[in-house]
Amino acid sequence: MKHALEKPVNKTAAAVVAALAAFLAPFMSSSINIALPSIGREFGASALLLGWVATSYSLAAAMCLVPFGRLADLFGRKMIFFWGVVVNTISSVLCAAAPTATVLIVFRIVQGVGMAMIFSTATAILTSVYPASERGKALGINVAATYLGLSLGPVIGGVMTQQLGWRSIFWFNLPLGVLILALIWWKIKGEWADAEGERFDGMGTVLFSLSLVLLMYGFTRLPSGPGAGLLATGLAGLTLFFRWERKAEHPVLDVRLFARNRVFAFSNLAALINYASTSAVGFLLSLYLQYIKGMKPQEAGLVLIAQPVIMTLFSPLAGKVSDRIEPRVVASVGMAISSAGLLLLTFVNGASSIGFIAGSLALLGFGFALFSSPNTNAVMGSVEKKHYGIASATLATMRLTGQMGSLGIAMMLFALFIGPRAVTPEYHPHFLRSAHAGFIIFAVLCLAGVFASLARGKRNDSGSAKGNKG
Repeated sequence: MKHALEKPVNKTAAAVVAALAAFLAPFMSSSINIALPSIGREFGASALLLGWVATSYSLAAAMCLVPFGRLADLFGRKMIFFWGVVVNTISSVLCAAAPTATVLIVFRIVQGVGMAMIFSTATAILTSVYPASERGKALGINVAATYLGLSLGPVIGGVMTQQLGWRSIFWFNLPLGVLILALIWWKIKGEWADAEGERFDGMGTVLFSLSLVLLMYGFTRLPSGPGAGLLATGLAGLTLFFRWERKAEHPVLDVRLFARNRVFAFSNLAALINYASTSAVGFLLSLYLQYIKGMKPQEAGLVLIAQPVIMTLFSPLAGKVSDRIEPRVVASVGMAISSAGLLLLTFVNGASSIGFIAGSLALLGFGFALFSSPNTNAVMGSVEKKHYGIASATLATMRLTGQMGSLGIAMMLFALFIGPRAVTPEYHPHFLRSAHAGFIIFAVLCLAGVFASLARGKRNDSGSAKGNKG
């Protein structure tokens, strides 16, 4: 089997490469949120179509994460990571040249596939390199890089959109992608493939990917009849997938991890709920600040930065604390604080002050910082080495599925309150009603997630599933 190197691994180099990759995706997503009104004006796109510019990327990434996580365990985590950066970089250039909104969405799908290859391996590589006693700190730095991307995305994205046009955001990915590739080639030697020799479950992959697409696309089509039908078909497909995986000799996703490993199961559930209740906040507030408050992209970005700046500052500390205190405690407190931030946003209306919005975002960011890196530490510390890739991919799938669910809720509310129309001044009241309903749903959902976080039990630092049976 391909394990780590004969000589000591350059942990610092691995951490830098993983952090740069962690910066890349959230920077893009938060930049695109700021640029959506500009994209809509250029292409004459409706609010629903603009939602697909964001959702298509997440959908493609979510359906590919678990298969690529398994492939990484089989053939090498560094190899999958490297080619993921290549695909992501090339697709970013194609997005920059897109002539229509539909073509942009197609290239965003390709970008999502590349990002799935990165997401499914970066955390697994870090976990392979760092021992359990240092893992929380390393993961905390990685999460901080994620939030730094979220912090700089609205600001840099707003400036670039206003001064150079929205296409410049995608060009920004080119030098960053080349830098990451150079560092991988130069500094990261060796490979990790702890499940080498096992077979790849093609049938399970097809069932999982198609079911997830049907499920998420159906969700965005609610409350229509076809949307409900697609949703039901997707749920049936996932049921069939879990039955198939129980019998598979080498499953693409070892579902027994959920049945036998309480920490793994409830930590992933908590992540799913947390991202489902928070991810559309930036999307909704970006539109609110520009449509309702009349702000320019650059100004809106400076307001939205409040949340990720707090995340960046406190994530390393939260990760370090989770090396000493049970992640369940730290993460659950964080989720409760996030619930309070979302509750404040339910009072947002056309007259709300910018200070109130920024303060609510800062509270939400502090709660998210306390939740994310301890929760990741709990997931990765609860499985054996041969499952690091699939554990990383499963957690990333929960994140992206939660993000899609969050955007799906926002898009469903747009469909109910606005319909297939652009957010012109006469529809501003309709937009405010949809945003208000969204924040109420997210606050209730996040509060429910506190109980999922508390139910996980104690983490097992040995890296095995023993003692975690539920």
